[in-house]
Amino acid sequence: MYRCEIVSNKSVEDDIKEALEQYIPGILYTTIPLAYGRGGDDYKLGTSTWPETNFVLVTYVEDKDLSMVKAVIKGTKEKFNREGIKLFVVKAEEL
Repeated sequence: MYRCEIVSNKSVEDDIKEALEQYIPGILYTTIPLAYGRGGDDYKLGTSTWPETNFVLVTYVEDKDLSMVKAVIKGTKEKFNREGIKLFVVKAEEL
């Protein structure tokens, strides 16, 4: 099992969720709807100076589904190449 964390611009949240649900039927996830911070040379603070925001999606997937999560994020990055989209993956164990 793997824990996948997706940190992305809020503008592509629906695209990511729809693609994950389409390609991994029954996927379960939790979203943190507003995330503020800095990535690279860009800020996402939800202020008048830096108005954009991010969201975080966390999901736990079986080994067989990890390649599809990676493919969904890769495809979304290609489609929206100017938006910040990051995927972090760590091995997880349910206790």
